[in-house]
Amino acid sequence: MTVLCVRFQLPPMYEAALPGLLGLLEEFTPVVEALPPDGALADLRGAERYFGRDAVELASVIRVRALALHGVDCVIGAGPGPMLARMALRDARPGLTCAVPGEPDAVAGFLAGRPVTALPGVGAATARTLDEYGLDTLGRVAAAPLPTLQRLVGAKSGRELHEKANGVDRSRVVPNAISRSLAAERPFDRDELDPDRHRRALLSAAGELGSRLRALGKVCRTLTLTVRYSDRSGTTRSRTLAEPTAHSAALTGVAYALYEALGLQRARVRALALRAEGLGPAEQASHQLTFDPVGEKVRRIEEVADRARARFGPRAVMPGTLAA
Repeated sequence: MTVLCVRFQLPPMYEAALPGLLGLLEEFTPVVEALPPDGALADLRGAERYFGRDAVELASVIRVRALALHGVDCVIGAGPGPMLARMALRDARPGLTCAVPGEPDAVAGFLAGRPVTALPGVGAATARTLDEYGLDTLGRVAAAPLPTLQRLVGAKSGRELHEKANGVDRSRVVPNAISRSLAAERPFDRDELDPDRHRRALLSAAGELGSRLRALGKVCRTLTLTVRYSDRSGTTRSRTLAEPTAHSAALTGVAYALYEALGLQRARVRALALRAEGLGPAEQASHQLTFDPVGEKVRRIEEVADRARARFGPRAVMPGTLAA
């Protein structure tokens, strides 16, 4: 195992601690990829040789240091690549690292009985298509002929699916900077089933992100939605915006689209988080001109609302849906 997928058990609204925890990982390896709001990937190929310990032993040290220095526990999955490390994380528990050995037989055994949706990037629509043909587990997908998968889901997607189901992972840990993003999280007091309350939380989070972006003079290019469930698992989906924006209405529309695409049916949701990524200066962003005066009017109203909130507090102006 050379890659760790770490999820820090941060209290809600405590994402500010994540940079310090990433610094802890960087004491072991410079190849650390932040997975906001509370996770990271770490490539330990060099660290294993340098420290003379394998990835599972280093994971134990990381867990102890996170508790001792930051008071934060973590769950850790380990595997020969990022994909398997992410999948192993779902079976991990505090104090127990779930590790997938690098041997082909061990990888095949780990994947065989899992549903197709366990693979990162495989959504409900693809899973339904495969299930109609009896390909409901990764073992069956791995055994299916490549041309068959390509006819079902497309040439490129079929090849990627075939490789992943056979344990071939071409992804890499890419070091990144968490400072190039902003996040807003909305935890629920109890596991929430009501889609209307989910949408209200997304409306609130998107409004907060838009306000913070405008205050900083920034726009974002990508919006990421993370849904946390009652069993501590999660789903993350991202979408690149049609144009960089800090407009709350545009962010809300994309957030709703990401949520609807998940097709959640009575899922017990513990928290929803939105992240604005790919930040850049607002003055350098291009904007598609239209002949519709409504959009420009809404933007002017937004500027007035921002000034009112800056003077009288964040609840001075808000959508009527959130005032109830």
